[in-house]
Amino acid sequence: MGRGRVVVGGVAGAAALLLLVVGCSSPQDGDGGRAGTPPASSASVPSGPPASSAAPSGAAGRVRVAGTSAEGLRSPWGLAELPGGDLLVSSRDERTITRVDARTGRQTSLGEVPGVVPGGEGGLMGLAVRDGWVYAYLTASSDNRIVRMRYGGGAGDRLGPPEPVLTGLPKGLVHNGGRIAFGPDGMLYAGTGETGRTGLAQDKGSLGGKILRMTPEGRPAPGNPFPGSVVYSYGHRNVQGLAWDADGRLWASEFGQNTWDELNLIQPGRNYGWPVVEGRAGRAGFVDPVAQWSTDQASPSGIAYARGAIWMAALRGERLWRIPLSGAERSGEPEAFLKDEYGRLRTVLATGGGARLWLVTSETDTRGTPGPGDDRILRLEVG
Repeated sequence: MGRGRVVVGGVAGAAALLLLVVGCSSPQDGDGGRAGTPPASSASVPSGPPASSAAPSGAAGRVRVAGTSAEGLRSPWGLAELPGGDLLVSSRDERTITRVDARTGRQTSLGEVPGVVPGGEGGLMGLAVRDGWVYAYLTASSDNRIVRMRYGGGAGDRLGPPEPVLTGLPKGLVHNGGRIAFGPDGMLYAGTGETGRTGLAQDKGSLGGKILRMTPEGRPAPGNPFPGSVVYSYGHRNVQGLAWDADGRLWASEFGQNTWDELNLIQPGRNYGWPVVEGRAGRAGFVDPVAQWSTDQASPSGIAYARGAIWMAALRGERLWRIPLSGAERSGEPEAFLKDEYGRLRTVLATGGGARLWLVTSETDTRGTPGPGDDRILRLEVG
């Protein structure tokens, strides 16, 4: 599969340069790599427009790349918006957090986060900001964990020392999860992976293969389905995206294995099937995904809610999916945008009341094919 570089918003890429892209550059399973070959015709949704141009003017789901807010990022993973509109972006492999001025694109390093031990799909991953704290999901020497660091938010401020919020999350070379986000209820949610040990997903006593819900200090949140536990849902393989719709419902994207990637509507205490089922099974006791994709179309990562739809970044699929919603159901077929234009897409974040999205590429994570300017944060306008 080839992809072309384009010039957008006055920031130069390498125009008309076609790069040969292999969807998986590593035999490891997860994060866009697959242990095996997906079936030839397993698509559950259309693959989207043959090119990656936006929909016609006035059409639902219009997407326009309005500019590039940052270039030259190395292994970017997590993205969070500060109260004033500037961005914080984490580097998975370099263990750093960088502040990006949303107007000028100026980058200011806030330094390395102590205790991060990158390796495989682990490192410094998801970010969240709340009440003067920067929260980070990271891989340490013995576990995955969530920490928080004081940050005043000024251009010259530095991050304070990390304080543990939740420790003891299983770690591995693959399936480390990594996404964190604050919900509309003020609680902190985290998506974890089963680290390749499939039995952890069904073990409610393990924090692997779960969605977790906790207070900002890391204690089990009031109303959790399992008393005294931070576990909110289970039976997950590798949760990569978390977002809430206009009705406060939680949605999550998840890597499948060799057949189906998933978008799930999360209900507390429910079982999402892995490793017993993958994709839609219609079996009692398991929740089926609202949408599913063949693995070459997705390898879903971050998601965001905007304009009545979930927007899902795809790694191996190298496109941005739009899944229109009506309540708890899809209201139409998913559409694909930016197909093959910017390579692997890692994180998407809604801003401006849902009128705009920030989109982070992921070509420098050892599985992509970096080109001039990679990696970058794109500014999208959506309708």
